[in-house]
Amino acid sequence: MAQATREYGEWPLKRLVTEVIGSGPKSADDMTRDQAREAFQRILAGEPDHTTLGSFWLANRWKRNTPEELGGYVDVMAEESVETAAPDADPVDCGANYDGKGRSAILGVAAGVVAAAAGTPVAVHSGDRVPTQKQDAYKHVLDELGVRTEIEPQESADMVDDVGFGFYYQPAFNPGIDALFDRRDQMGVRTFVNTVETLANPADASVHLGSFYHLAFAKKMVRTLVQSETSSLERALFFQGMEGYDDVRPGETIVAEWPVAGDESDDEDIADFEIRTGEYGMDIESEDLQVEDVAEESAAITEAVLTGEREDGFADAVALNAALRIYAREDADSIRAGLEQARDAIADGSAGDTLEDLRDF
Repeated sequence: MAQATREYGEWPLKRLVTEVIGSGPKSADDMTRDQAREAFQRILAGEPDHTTLGSFWLANRWKRNTPEELGGYVDVMAEESVETAAPDADPVDCGANYDGKGRSAILGVAAGVVAAAAGTPVAVHSGDRVPTQKQDAYKHVLDELGVRTEIEPQESADMVDDVGFGFYYQPAFNPGIDALFDRRDQMGVRTFVNTVETLANPADASVHLGSFYHLAFAKKMVRTLVQSETSSLERALFFQGMEGYDDVRPGETIVAEWPVAGDESDDEDIADFEIRTGEYGMDIESEDLQVEDVAEESAAITEAVLTGEREDGFADAVALNAALRIYAREDADSIRAGLEQARDAIADGSAGDTLEDLRDF
């Protein structure tokens, strides 16, 4: 039986580029939600000509997407690509930049396991050498630790419930985005897909932890969550991350929290505040967290910190990052209280035991 051709609206990508978004960063117009939705539906279906797709992505990049556009993209991704598998626990969703890190250690696995050992479930997700950087991400540290990563979403949910920490693999839970790999690779620059994939939330969590380079981007991400009609996220914590990843940057670091009511927040219920990481025991410089082989050395650091064999600046950084996860889920009423929980989980052996449980899953 012949399959019916899918019907779209009146806005193929070429028309959007020509009439709406393609005239340049100063004169381009923004798309409506419906236009953005239709565009991403066409992209996920593989309908656009490759040249047209490239021009559309580039026009989005120079124009800069609005939260309404990004919210539309997130909704289409959720409706047509993402397979969610919600654990019984309601974990913190950690979707760091999928194209990874290349200079500093990835601390999110260690921080997530410590948080889990302290009673805060965590779900992380990444792909495998995602464009454009195609560098090390969550998957590659877990691979080095001997943890199964190429698993189906329901197994990932079971991992969260059984261990407290679970990994979701992009090709398994977000196949539509994974299918765009070659096209994204040919672009040579990041596209809006790099932004929206971090909000896939395959565990259907209510809390998201993410990172940003500038506070304005963190606020845009919150507005995107508000604009999304499919998102289950009710709370988010964003901080300035190293290399854009969800590892807190040493020094004076901005944190954005949503929603926060009262005088401390703006009219969108977004509060921002600064933490001095040295006051939380992370008295090191960014250079102190640099490594040569990111995946291999991050895994070695993870094991050494979680088993109590390492008590240096890396251990301090892991504990603070764990504290932010604990605080994000409101399992502690302050970052400092979360830090005490994190350090206790390392000191009493719970973190090391959780790592072994993760390997045995």
